[in-house]
Amino acid sequence: MEYSTAYRLADEIKHSEEYQTYHALKDSVMADETLAALIKEFRRMQMAIQMNMIAGQQNDPEEMQRFTTLSTLLYAKPEVSQFLLAEMRLQQTMADIMKIVTEATGLDIQLPG
Repeated sequence: MEYSTAYRLADEIKHSEEYQTYHALKDSVMADETLAALIKEFRRMQMAIQMNMIAGQQNDPEEMQRFTTLSTLLYAKPEVSQFLLAEMRLQQTMADIMKIVTEATGLDIQLPG
């Protein structure tokens, strides 16, 4: 199989508005060590909450309150909010591309979302 099409797609993604916006905001936000640590904790908590939900387990109310407080803090900062939203847009773009490719191959791969 020839992979040149996949490399062209990767190059197009790198040059897309979604990627460019995400990457610029990421560089800016992650340059602040405190924000980078808070975002890392936010992602860790978000993943743990999602995994509990998938497993059908209850999330600890205190942990949920911490997550809500951290989310509110992060989204109150415009540059962090813009970064997280840009990240979600890029993730949605990648999910859409993956869906197109898996449908074309006839593979039965269940993707979240």
